[in-house]
Amino acid sequence: MARPFCPVELTDTHCHLDFPQLAADLPGVLERARAAGVHRMITIGTSIEGSRQAIALAEQHSCIFAAVGVHPNSAHEVEPGWLDELRQLAAHPRAVAIGETGLDYFRLPKPKPGADDETKARKAVQAEVFKAQLDLAAELKRPVVIHERDAWDDTLLTLRAYTGRIRAVFHCFGRSFAHAESLLALGHRVSFTGIATFPSAPEAQACAAQLPAGSFFVETDAPYLAPTPFRGKTCEPAHVVHTASHIAELRGVSLERLALETESAAVKFFGLPG
Repeated sequence: MARPFCPVELTDTHCHLDFPQLAADLPGVLERARAAGVHRMITIGTSIEGSRQAIALAEQHSCIFAAVGVHPNSAHEVEPGWLDELRQLAAHPRAVAIGETGLDYFRLPKPKPGADDETKARKAVQAEVFKAQLDLAAELKRPVVIHERDAWDDTLLTLRAYTGRIRAVFHCFGRSFAHAESLLALGHRVSFTGIATFPSAPEAQACAAQLPAGSFFVETDAPYLAPTPFRGKTCEPAHVVHTASHIAELRGVSLERLALETESAAVKFFGLPG
């Protein structure tokens, strides 16, 4: 299957290189990325251990940077002292962001009349861990990678309290242009995965077509969400070129122009080397 080449060096702003699907063949993953024109990746922590691994990968490979954080679905697993360790990891020179963090209500137990205490408790833990990481980001002046699923209102309510104190990107964005506009108004950004190539995602496609240049990035969320034509296969950073190419078509611009715009935005947001 043909792999397009990006004529401008491109960054995959969100992948999970420590996950076993990619870690088992990391040299091959990195080589295929380079061959596609993807010169840089940000590997994202989803737990304290995953954040340690993200930093280790960034130390070993000059093309890798790290984000460190605790995913909402891992919030209930944090142990005493977790925030202090996260602070130390975030201070590492190869760490460029806090995250991914946020709120995810998709997998919570469904509330039952008179018996929704477990759901409320899990939401409370997610909120506590989320706010702790936002406080840390404000303290360290680091951008934040946001995960939001089925929790839009609560996520926005939390973020509004930090307006002017943090900059965030909503990764794997699949909501409407109006939703994205509300984030941009707060000074935040969005990032598109392979979902933007799915025929079943017209809102994401319409949003990607309309957003102003410089307000969004491209990513894979590898090993998940492989773009068309790789659906059903393990996603990897090289595939971000397919997503960028499709968004360029939606916007009526060249892949080179789209790559230049998203790369410039990513460099500015994450403080990456230009």
